[in-house]
Amino acid sequence: MMKKVGLVVVAILVTAVVAGIWVCENLTVEVPNYPSTHATVWLEQNWTPEQRSWFNHADQGTQTFFIPYEWFMALEQPLGSTTPSGMLSDPAYLDRYGFIPDDSHSGKPELPVGFAHGGTMRNPDGTPWLNSQTNAAMTQVGLTCAACHTGRFTYKSTAVMTSGAPALLNLEKFQVGVGLALLYTKILPFRFSRFADRVLGPGASEQAKGELRKKFDEVVSKYNAINTLNKNVKRQSINEGFARLDALNRIGDIVFAVDFSNPDGPIPGDNYAGTSAPVHFPRIWNSSWFLWVQYNGSIEQPMTRNAGEALGVGAWVNFTGSKDQQFASSVEAKNIFEIEQLLAGKPPDAHTGFRGLNSPKWPESILPPIDGALAAKGAALYKENCQPCHMAPVTDPEFWGSNEWTAPNSAGERYLNLEQIPVKHIGTDPSQAEDMMNRRVAVPADLGIANQEFGLALGQVVDKTLERWYDSQQPPVSPAVREQMNGYRPAEVRALDSYKVRPLDGVWATPPYLHNGSVPTVYALLSPVEERPKKFHLGNREYDPVNLGYRTEEIAGDFELDTTIRGNSNSGHEFNNVKREGVIGRLLTPDERHALIEYLKTLAGSIEAQTERK
Repeated sequence: MMKKVGLVVVAILVTAVVAGIWVCENLTVEVPNYPSTHATVWLEQNWTPEQRSWFNHADQGTQTFFIPYEWFMALEQPLGSTTPSGMLSDPAYLDRYGFIPDDSHSGKPELPVGFAHGGTMRNPDGTPWLNSQTNAAMTQVGLTCAACHTGRFTYKSTAVMTSGAPALLNLEKFQVGVGLALLYTKILPFRFSRFADRVLGPGASEQAKGELRKKFDEVVSKYNAINTLNKNVKRQSINEGFARLDALNRIGDIVFAVDFSNPDGPIPGDNYAGTSAPVHFPRIWNSSWFLWVQYNGSIEQPMTRNAGEALGVGAWVNFTGSKDQQFASSVEAKNIFEIEQLLAGKPPDAHTGFRGLNSPKWPESILPPIDGALAAKGAALYKENCQPCHMAPVTDPEFWGSNEWTAPNSAGERYLNLEQIPVKHIGTDPSQAEDMMNRRVAVPADLGIANQEFGLALGQVVDKTLERWYDSQQPPVSPAVREQMNGYRPAEVRALDSYKVRPLDGVWATPPYLHNGSVPTVYALLSPVEERPKKFHLGNREYDPVNLGYRTEEIAGDFELDTTIRGNSNSGHEFNNVKREGVIGRLLTPDERHALIEYLKTLAGSIEAQTERK
């Protein structure tokens, strides 16, 4: 039997090479097969179930996979499927990549948390993507912020979900899985026949099938072109794995390489950078009230940040048309604004605390109870070792009186201008900051973007896209409403050789640690660098309540993070008695580390004071 399977794989390989397609280096994709859980709990974070459900599927206008929803639902899994349906869209299959099944019965239960569909799928020239049999416009499907910013861990067969927390997601592998699904559909006639029946309906005309085949081949060619670009930058790229993504470089690659291509022309390779600086998905509670966001504090305006993220996960933008067509897009700016409003809530203060999405409380009904006496010892250690940078706890009046809060603006809002610590001082991996500072892009002259610095050019692309959206509404969006939707902040972008520090409420629910996810637990983070693991595995969902992090035992299909590779360094933010770059405090004894951990478990948003719902 094994010999027969091997011959089939060889035949597929030969067929793929003859056909001139090679969407990935392997013909299978291995992802973990997780044990089932007996209960699912969403932690209380000041959102109603209805608000959470809306956030989980809010459409930002993305078409992440370059195919319409109808195609996505019609594709079969790559060979080696282990779920009964055999479909790529099977929630049980997507779960293995880290996508959380939707149990809210929100009307689209077939899509996991973080998937959205609704708008018309567009071709590169802006025309609708039509069903070749019915001539009906097809709909887009893409990722939204909840995909990367919804956390999950398991503990003794209970799955615990946290809105706004980092996802344990492997988008890199899922990109391979989608590519393989397309590959097998192209080269296996019986698969394409089933695919055509699902998309066009049984009995479709030969002409309709021929047009579907032509469109399908165009999509595969696009995947092949991107795969070629990935091979060209392989030396500067590193694997992202679970819980990490090189978000800024990926956004730049989509916008400046993929989106800048002509419909019938090659994808410009000079603008493709690869994944040289993966970062850990950040937690997003409180972040609406930060003056600057991203790990390196590079973006000021919330709308710029969120619309840029939408472009990075495939929102369509017209860069190739005439002047009156340029920067038309599928970006759903209204939804993006409402997402930010839901996250932010009303302006916070010392009496109410943060009034949008709160950080979660330690769930003592699920995890072991907090040791109050040990936490009290940890409180003094926090004040000595953490508070000078990370500020007082958000429940402390000292936090609300900090000088890091800006003066109120014209809207009566103030923001946290968090400290930016130079890389030389903090000693953590410099790649994310350095690579954004050093990256340059080439932009067509007719787009009116003269700056070649990556961050500034991207900011201008996003700004022009948003201005086009504002102007195209009927009636056009007024200046006052634009200012409100932009969060009363200018569209400033910068690239600094530093990383920002932020409050630590809910930090226990955000493993792995450091901006690049190179330290698996808080205990390891509080330890000297020599005691931190040089290699560890990410992908296991089981939580370690003693050390605060995911368990790192190897499981089939997981990801091994090697901290000796550039971009993955686990140095810096170190407590030690030696003098070297990155040492920020004295050596902590093991008992002190555990006391500090116990105190960190107590840090959460002041949910009790926040009874007012939006």
